[in-house]
Amino acid sequence: MSAAVWEKLKGLAKPTLAELFAADPARLDALATRFELGDEEAASGARFDWSKTHLDAAHIALFEELAEATGFSGRRAALFAGEVVNPTEGRAAEHTAQRGEGKEESVALAQECHHRMAAIVEAIHRGAMGDVKHLIHIGIGGSALGPALAIDALAREGAMVDVHVVSNIDGCALEQVFAACDPQTTMLAIASKTFTTIETMTNAESAIEWLKENGVDDPYGRVVALTAAPEKAMEWGVDETRVLPFAESVGGRYSLWSSIGFPVAMALGWPDFAEMLAGAAAMDRHFRDTDGRANLPLRAAFADQYYTRLRGCQTRAVFAYDERLGLLPDYLQQLEMESNGKSVKADGLPVDGPTAPITWGGVGTDAQHAVFQLLHQGTNLVPVDFIASIVPGHDLDSAHHRILLSNCFAQGAALMAGKASDDPARAYPGDRPSATILLDDVSPATFGALIAFHEHRTFANAVLMGINPFDQFGVELGKEIAREIEKGDTTFDPSTEALLEAAGIG
Repeated sequence: MSAAVWEKLKGLAKPTLAELFAADPARLDALATRFELGDEEAASGARFDWSKTHLDAAHIALFEELAEATGFSGRRAALFAGEVVNPTEGRAAEHTAQRGEGKEESVALAQECHHRMAAIVEAIHRGAMGDVKHLIHIGIGGSALGPALAIDALAREGAMVDVHVVSNIDGCALEQVFAACDPQTTMLAIASKTFTTIETMTNAESAIEWLKENGVDDPYGRVVALTAAPEKAMEWGVDETRVLPFAESVGGRYSLWSSIGFPVAMALGWPDFAEMLAGAAAMDRHFRDTDGRANLPLRAAFADQYYTRLRGCQTRAVFAYDERLGLLPDYLQQLEMESNGKSVKADGLPVDGPTAPITWGGVGTDAQHAVFQLLHQGTNLVPVDFIASIVPGHDLDSAHHRILLSNCFAQGAALMAGKASDDPARAYPGDRPSATILLDDVSPATFGALIAFHEHRTFANAVLMGINPFDQFGVELGKEIAREIEKGDTTFDPSTEALLEAAGIG
């Protein structure tokens, strides 16, 4: 049935953005939506503007038909009910339960884990574990990207503890952090779902050695373990009282809300971490309870599918016009490309079209002087998301923020309008799409809602494509070969063998 809907979609006319605005005076009201957080007295939130995309009433109606044909409502209900939505691994995906929205027993377990985490965080802040000024958080993938983004966005000033996130196995990353920390006032957070991840555990061993070499009597007593395998952490040497577990049903790239968020709570304090959870929960309720085009993540997925499947766009760009959100493109790369970078559907059959585009981006206004030439005049059509905040994150002259936002909004307007010229080198074709998310502020609540929006957008895209976004077997093969190289008992292709010999490996 979905194939028939796609055929209808392919047959629709493709008016320009200028034509769409001219034909529909109500277009802005239909596609630019205010999302509210909190009560009326302390209302905050964000504006989600998809009006400068090529979605029109005809396309949206068919995308709503596609959502019905692919069983979107049922898949969404299964997600929130804690049912198996990851069929290849036979698992639920219960990140929403971490925010209080999901299966009752899963929500209760998440709250229990949060109470445990809050107690440890508050005890450390009170000085129960001595003078703690630094926390080195060691993880990789979702165990590092989410915390790094949240801390960079929300804890730039007045952090309760100085947190450093280390993910790279390259020793330079650890050495740089060691140089910035006093071992006598440093704790370690080791984040690994299985507590066997080779990069994380190798870095953890080196961090323990650093503490020993610098006179720390009980280095393992400085460790907090964040894991879904508590017994492995205890075998490694972490005391049970400092193991913060989370459910096996919480995937790595969706784990910021679980015990993996410990370093965020350490930097911000528990009340702000709880506010971040509440903001995400507000987006959860919107996604769960809103149908069709009014559903913000689903509407965004309609546009994503339009550009990948109907316009052949192979990339999607994200530009944060706010220094605090500078790591957001990196975070979204993993969320979207690891989730939806698949070539088979959930039933194991080949997909019948392109899946996830390549997500990339940067920070405005830096990116304007680096990559926007291609966006405006290149031969690739690239849908762009702009993300900005009305309230700045600094106390400098307001001219800084005014110029920043003016540039952000000008880029979207220029991409759409273009500019004719008798000189081909100075002509801009225009009709290039963008969407804008304008936050009231980069607060814990709005940040939580923003990340949850992208999680649900990723899920909605997966449902429309018929794929499973919750496994990631594509990352395993390279790891397996790396382990074979370490063992030194396997022969590889001539190129790889020559590289190994040149590097003195094997």
